Amino acid sequence: MYKALIDDIFSDSEDTEETTFPATDEDLLILTEKFLGFEIPSKVFLQAIAIADYDGAAAFRYVDNYLITLKIKNKRKQKKLLVLGCSTRFDNN
Repeated sequence: MYKALIDDIFSDSEDTEETTFPATDEDLLILTEKFLGFEIPSKVFLQAIAIADYDGAAAFRYVDNYLITLKIKNKRKQKKLLVLGCSTRFDNN
């Protein structure tokens, strides 16, 4: 009996399957609100909804990762614009 308890405690977590749940209507609303304020392709939005149909948590990870990547790209563009703006000085002599 003790051996069975020890085996249960030290069993590999890879053997257990994760249970996934589809997103609820409220979850879909929250996902949609996360995209507000960003220009995103409709393909990305529809992909997030399709993922949410099977796994709500994965859909949130997808949206968060996409938005983080988008914010990083926007910061790089802003830095390039600032460099270009500072490098063009003309003298009015």
